[in-house]
Amino acid sequence: MSPTVRFPAGGAPENTRPGRRRIEAVRRTTARRPGTVLLLAAAVMLLLVWIPACLRVGMVDLRVYRTAAPHLLSGDLYAFRLRLPGPGLFPLPFTYPPFAALLFLPLSWVAWPLVSAVWTAASVLALCVLVHCCLRMADPAAPAARHRRRVLLWSAALLWTEPVAVTLALGQINLLLAACVAFAVERRSAAAAGLGTGLAAGVKLVPAVTGLYFLVHRRWSAVGWSGAVFAATVAAGWWAAPRPAADFWLHAVGEAARVGPVGSVLNQSLRGALSRTLGHDVGWSAPWWACAVPAALLALTAVVRTARRTDRLGALLAVQLLGLLISPISWCHHWIWSVAAVLWLTHTPHRTRVHTAALTAWGLALAGYLIHWLALAQADIWEFGRPWYLAALGWSYPVCAVLTLVALLLPAAGQGTDRPRNSGQSRSSSASISRMP
Repeated sequence: MSPTVRFPAGGAPENTRPGRRRIEAVRRTTARRPGTVLLLAAAVMLLLVWIPACLRVGMVDLRVYRTAAPHLLSGDLYAFRLRLPGPGLFPLPFTYPPFAALLFLPLSWVAWPLVSAVWTAASVLALCVLVHCCLRMADPAAPAARHRRRVLLWSAALLWTEPVAVTLALGQINLLLAACVAFAVERRSAAAAGLGTGLAAGVKLVPAVTGLYFLVHRRWSAVGWSGAVFAATVAAGWWAAPRPAADFWLHAVGEAARVGPVGSVLNQSLRGALSRTLGHDVGWSAPWWACAVPAALLALTAVVRTARRTDRLGALLAVQLLGLLISPISWCHHWIWSVAAVLWLTHTPHRTRVHTAALTAWGLALAGYLIHWLALAQADIWEFGRPWYLAALGWSYPVCAVLTLVALLLPAAGQGTDRPRNSGQSRSSSASISRMP
């Protein structure tokens, strides 16, 4: 006698409902063809970014790189301003070291449509490299096929998060530098690790914080190579253009306001959030130290503990979050390392309420484009004053970062805080928890 089959109120099995069948079909297609999903997402993003860049003012940071670089040779690199049409747009300076201008010089030799298209495509590829390196560090034992599917699908999804999308829209270099750092950290060769990190720091100073990662892991040769390569980039800038180099290293490097409006909600560093709360630029005053010192101690403790339990992605993430928090200017598109935060929180082999809270907070901030909406609500980018609720929402990225650092401090399930993970247990836990195909 066959068992009685009970149907739901709709009169048909739940798994045969049209909506459920369509969802299952999409899931199976996505799992079978992750490369197609990424190509479609990348093609749509490329068109959304590249067509406006060609038809009107777009990818403004790439325009600064391309237009300012020749001024390195004429000696007025840091007097340069790119003036754009439109209300509320301030003249954009060149804010990177002279070595970066040397690297950008070839951009001025190529037609703008080609430069903007290639730059966008290279940035999307860099996102894939960053995701690949983060997932490899998070789950080194994952089978090659599963790892490949994860990289393709995560890249397609993270392409639409706020820091990534804004980086592409502005033509920023953040994705390229983050991919360079992640790829370098993964190298066993000290020379390769130091080369990638030193070059990234030579282009934009903040990646130099990666040296802490090498110090905690006692990779002394990598520290030496990083310092040597960075020093070589500084020397190359002085050799190519002594006067601009002197302007930058002796004057401009410490002027945060020169980069842009410190109080704008786009600045998601501790200094920016605290300045909006207090109504003035706090600079390096006591309130900033009162926030920066605990944040630094929290991050450094997280770096040490994750390194002791051989959590390489966690250690790298803690170091990068430290740099973003204490930097005077951390625009929302600088927070590319939120990609690594989402990946670590998703693929970590243990779960707590703090992990869930951090992942939820990142999801709301990144997918909801919170900073974009707050930027539309601010009356003027140069004014510090905000209503209390807007000032509170303006802490979103720093709060997400602190929640992530607290999650990084927590020990793996069933283990002591500073004990190394059991690799077999980690692999089985990761496989059972991860929902990615």
